[in-house]
Amino acid sequence: MLSTARISQKMAGAAGKTAERARYIQLTRQGLNNAEICRQLGIGRKTGSNWRNGHYARDPSGARRYYPPIVEVRASVISARFLSEDERVQIADLRKTGAGIRQIATAMGRSASTVSRELRRNATKAGGYRPFHAHRLARNRRSRERPSKIAANTVLRQKIQNLLEQRWSPAQISWHLATEHPNEPAMRVTHETIYRDLYDWRGGSLDRGSCRMLRTKRDRRKPSRLMPRRRSRFSGNVLMISDRPFAPTDRSKAGAWEGDLIMGRHNRSAIGTLVERASRYTIMLPVDASQRSKSLRDSLIAAFADIPAQLRTSITWDQGWEMSLHEQITTATGARIYFCDPHSPWQRGTNENTNRLLRDYFPKRSDLNMHSPRRLAEVAAELNNRPRKVLDWDTPADRFARLIGTHRSPPCCDDC
Repeated sequence: MLSTARISQKMAGAAGKTAERARYIQLTRQGLNNAEICRQLGIGRKTGSNWRNGHYARDPSGARRYYPPIVEVRASVISARFLSEDERVQIADLRKTGAGIRQIATAMGRSASTVSRELRRNATKAGGYRPFHAHRLARNRRSRERPSKIAANTVLRQKIQNLLEQRWSPAQISWHLATEHPNEPAMRVTHETIYRDLYDWRGGSLDRGSCRMLRTKRDRRKPSRLMPRRRSRFSGNVLMISDRPFAPTDRSKAGAWEGDLIMGRHNRSAIGTLVERASRYTIMLPVDASQRSKSLRDSLIAAFADIPAQLRTSITWDQGWEMSLHEQITTATGARIYFCDPHSPWQRGTNENTNRLLRDYFPKRSDLNMHSPRRLAEVAAELNNRPRKVLDWDTPADRFARLIGTHRSPPCCDDC
């Protein structure tokens, strides 16, 4: 049994924690950020973040449980298009003076239909109009809980769940449902509806574990952060992205590629990735991390061997040392190598996005040497045959095949 002193100590600790949480809520209402509040209370930032955003933890029985935020949810601000309680009092006062609907509407700056509808919908059973009674009716009607579109439709929910488990993004699922059920509005949802259901901390109708199938692996929304810039790594006679004859956002020219390395655990293994900007066609390259420059050079030359010269005009890469043999690559393939500015991944955003997709197959901190060239080809084929919204739901494989057909050299004679 616990001693009296121990019991008193535990009660005092609990009371102190309760007081800290109450103070945290108070400081939050004053507009202070988490770091400043934690500094004043003398608690860790992680603790404050858990209190503010909610968190998962093991309960005494060992089960994984979600603890909601302690910060009280602020009352949602009703849109100005809804009548307020003061406006309903004004309607009642003007009504008592004998003013008509159009006169009331003019005095309030509202439309006559709004006033007419208010008097019709929120009148008493006797036909009179009492403003506080009317406001209570409108508030109760607005706040009633209704199941979401996904929760109310079992077939729709199961179909979305199955596609999420196949690593389809909400945007791909939304397009697929609209295509498969063009005349059934009940079977169509927007991608934002799916995200809202997954990110609902109270528990949506979809399995919350499906968040791990999303690209970001997050179970709640998180803003992006700007990364600091650093000095340029390369010097000498190199081509920078500013020398490229087209802008980073221009994708009209076929044959421009973007590339990078996916690194494994402790940077001891690597996979090279190439993405064609116009079609989003992806090529994966086996790379020996111990000899990155030579291995990447050989893999790039081999990958471009069967591609028409018109479709391998340039490669945009970051300033990694694996591209130290870029001049030899240009000589062998004819593709010019352009280097991005330091810490500017948006300048090769197509490749960055593709690498995020590939992390579903090659997680961070894993050994990439275990994947054979055949496995890399299988993953690339699966990615290239996935419909993409940016391509009007076409696949990169089909787009690139059409480019190949367009730029294939014609036969020199009828016998060829």
